[in-house]
Amino acid sequence: MKKKLNMKILVGFLIFGLTAFILISTVASGLVLTVLCRIHAEKLYEQAENLAAECVSSYTGNMYPLSDRQEEYNGIARGLNGMIWIADGDGNIIYDSSFRYTGKMISDFSPASFGSGSKNIPRYAEIGYFYNMLETRQLSVMAPIHVKYRTRGYVIIHLPMSIVEKDQYQILNLMYFSGGIVFLLSFFLLFLFQRYVYRPLKEIIHAADEYADGNLKYRCPVVSNDEIGYLSATLNYMASELNNAEEYQRKFISNVSHDFRSPLTSIRGYLIAILDGTIPAELYEKYLNIVIRETDRLNKLTEGLLTLNQLDGENRSSLNLISFDINQTIKDTCTSFEGRCRNKNITFNLTFSAKTMGVRADFGKIQQVLYNLIDNAIKFSGNDTTIDLETYDRHGKVFVSVKDHGCGIPIENQKKIFERFYKADNSRGKDRQGTGLGLAITREIILAHQQTIDVISTPGVGTEFIFTLAKA
Repeated sequence: MKKKLNMKILVGFLIFGLTAFILISTVASGLVLTVLCRIHAEKLYEQAENLAAECVSSYTGNMYPLSDRQEEYNGIARGLNGMIWIADGDGNIIYDSSFRYTGKMISDFSPASFGSGSKNIPRYAEIGYFYNMLETRQLSVMAPIHVKYRTRGYVIIHLPMSIVEKDQYQILNLMYFSGGIVFLLSFFLLFLFQRYVYRPLKEIIHAADEYADGNLKYRCPVVSNDEIGYLSATLNYMASELNNAEEYQRKFISNVSHDFRSPLTSIRGYLIAILDGTIPAELYEKYLNIVIRETDRLNKLTEGLLTLNQLDGENRSSLNLISFDINQTIKDTCTSFEGRCRNKNITFNLTFSAKTMGVRADFGKIQQVLYNLIDNAIKFSGNDTTIDLETYDRHGKVFVSVKDHGCGIPIENQKKIFERFYKADNSRGKDRQGTGLGLAITREIILAHQQTIDVISTPGVGTEFIFTLAKA
């Protein structure tokens, strides 16, 4: 941004103020003058009509007996700040309140064309020098004196335009003053913009620069209950997630390296020992079997990583959804563990709320979920125990439970068991040969089905995994 936005706002603000001043001094000035001319013209014409009516009542023939009315008319003229004329039909001025034009003839007098020179004032009014008789510009109105349906004369009232323009300047000065007050008050809005918009944006841009430089631990200090605060919180959340992802990536690489290094080291050591004769020929079979087990472990680890890659995020493979009986699938999966269960004298207790329980899911992946959970239950159960498997229908979903009566999981470890490569060796450390990917794969499969999986465990009592599936 580099002050560009701030400068744009300031320049725009000044341009707005200058434009407003120009509009007031030009467009508004003309409009005010037009309105004032109309108002004054209407007022003058109303007075002229009243005087014309009085003249009609005083008309006796050829002359207007004005001797007894002159003081009244002079007072009216002074009240109007103007000049009153009374002329006969030929344009002879019979009465003039200023006593300067009485007895004079209006040259080229044409009442029919009077008032046709301006579109901004009524037709009965005109702005000018009134047939070039007046020295200054006047606003003039003319009302006819009709006696017995004939025009006998005219009442003409003149108002100097300087008086109208004086009123115009007073209104414009008020507008300039009001506009100046508004302009000054708008600086307060500019201050609010600087404080609550521009400065937070600078902080957000600084935070973005820090993130671009790799400092994902930096936190934007902007906190507010508006869109800018939301943007700041979103940036902080993004940085936190990226930082966690980076740390997870480092941890992931470290775990993968460790889990691959151990079997590779063993394989290499045994093979070198065989080649250099350290291991006698009669023990080849024993150690080659160990090498095969280690390669199987590597193969299992590789398959687990590939499975997670297929299930994770955008790389998540499409599911082959079909309808099948989850009860029968559980029975078939339990059968594959008969040998291991016989060695530890473990029995399965199957409890199904219905004879058949149809679900719609990916059969192969759900079978893998059951295999992983039952395998863990056997692994961490003691001899002569029972593993409970249960299915039931609730809220339109099928719930599947796998529960062992083994050593349980400490509360502080329960949130970590679905992490990749996590092995709770301290609490359930009877088996250290696993890859640490089984529960992570299980969770990703369930999430791929848009379902949930939870764990309930009490140390020394046992552990129960419960996941949901869509009902067929």
